[in-house]
Order: sequence, then C-alpha cells, then structure tokens
Amino acid sequence: MGATLSTACGISAQTAAPSPSASPASVAPLRRTLDSIADAHRGVVGYSITNIETGEHLERRGDEPFSTASLIKVPVLVALFDLAEQKLLNLDDPVLLTDIDKVGGAGQLQFLRTPTTLRLWDVAWLMSTLSDNTATNLVLDRIKIRRVWQKMEALGLPRTKVHSGSMTRIASVAPDSSAKYGLGVTTPNEMAQLFMLMAQGRAVSPSADSTMLWILEHNEDDSKLMRFNYGVRAAHKTGDVDRSRTDCGVLYLPARVVACVLTKDNVDTRYWTDSEGNAVIAQIGRAITAFWKR
Repeated sequence: MGATLSTACGISAQTAAPSPSASPASVAPLRRTLDSIADAHRGVVGYSITNIETGEHLERRGDEPFSTASLIKVPVLVALFDLAEQKLLNLDDPVLLTDIDKVGGAGQLQFLRTPTTLRLWDVAWLMSTLSDNTATNLVLDRIKIRRVWQKMEALGLPRTKVHSGSMTRIASVAPDSSAKYGLGVTTPNEMAQLFMLMAQGRAVSPSADSTMLWILEHNEDDSKLMRFNYGVRAAHKTGDVDRSRTDCGVLYLPARVVACVLTKDNVDTRYWTDSEGNAVIAQIGRAITAFWKR
C-alpha cells in the first residue's frame, strides 16, 4: 500500500486545523525519502508524521493494524493519569511487589528483593522509561485492562488495544487478537494521534499531559528514532518483539513533529542495536529531523 500525503488526512477531527499555508507539495521530498527507506526494508513499514505547527502530514499504511510491542505502554500510562485526574486513585498510592508479580524481559523490578513497596508513580516511571514489564503489570493490576480500552475509545482511538499484561498472554482479554498482535495493537495514525493529543494538552489535561511527556523524555532506548538524533529533545516510547520494532513520539525541532513508525513481518528478528527493524526506524528518524531542523 503506497503512501498518502495531505495537510491533515488520517488524523481525527480532534486535531487542530492545519495552517492554510501548509501544502502537500511542501513535504513531497520527505515522502520520497521515507518511502525509499521503507521500500528497501525486509519487512513492512508504516508511518504517520505530522508537523503540529504547520499541519503538514504524511503517512504510509496509516490505518493498517500493527503490533505495538511495548509502545502500548503509552496508552496504559494515559489511562493511569486519567484515573488520577478523576481522583479514582493517587500516584502516591503504595504498590507491593512480591515474587509472584515478577516477569522476565525488560526491566529491573524482576531482580529486586521482595517484598518491596513502591509507589504507583515509581512503577509508572519504570514502565515508561525502562519499559519494565513487571512495572507494567503492576500498573495494569491497579487500573485494569478494560479501562485502557475505555480511555482510548473516548479519545477516538478504538483500534488501540492492550491485550494482557506483559509476558502473561495466557490471561489475555482478547485471545484471538493477542495471538496475532501480541501485547497490543494500534495503527500508525492512532498512535500518532495519541501523542498529538498529549502535545496539545487534550489527552487527559494540560498538566497531566505535560507530566507524561516529561516522563517519556527520559526513555532510555535511543536505538530507533533517536539513534542519529543526538541532542534532539524528544518524548517517545519504543517497542521490540521478534518480528516488530516500533517507536513513536514528539520531536521538539524548530516545530513540534509527531513521528510514529511501526514495523512488522521483519525478516531480521535479532535483538541488537543494528537489527534491520531498528535501523529502518533510525533512518526515518534521521530524515525527519534533517527535513524540519533546517
């Protein structure tokens, strides 16, 4: 499926209207560069990119479903902060970590001695910055998966779903979708729209959205969008599973640019910095920055 190009297409009506001066032709060179990179990849690449200030937008497979991998932890974070905003919980609430809570994969909580008491803020931080799987499950235990679905649907993002806790697919609330997409599913446009709403202070509230973006600025994975963008400020989240690599965030260039790049069916399934899934996202990230940092 080829790329499409517009000043606002693929972004829901909640997005601010683009500047009248924004022209599809203005980003045509960037589209050619990104599609050349994507076409060379041994796998499927989808992206959704919007300059918030000008409204310039381009996408490829923007409405196609992709596995999120750990990128789904951003909707989990948004649902958590939404519940805190409603005073249904407090981010200072204690969370008890026990041995039965621990799962493998990313993160450090699995190695701590137990029982250990943290705060809800602490586990949200670890989920978002280290992609800690145990922390993610502690958050989901508190807020429940269906509340994440409910919040995403309220934001107009019905295809963005978390299926289960990390490393606990046996307890999936959507077994068929979970078997196909893993931890979560979204589209490039929907995940980009979620970051757009946060950047505009309309996902939860201006204060909550600003705090969440500040947390995501401390993401420690710079192997994808940020690999060639040293020194560029960005609030983003990445994800890795065997055949998918993902990264989405707000890049603070002279203008704020929301960039979401998702891959699937990657031939190279290796977990290392130079894997092809990481490399294709890194090349796209470099091209985006070069285009709008001029």
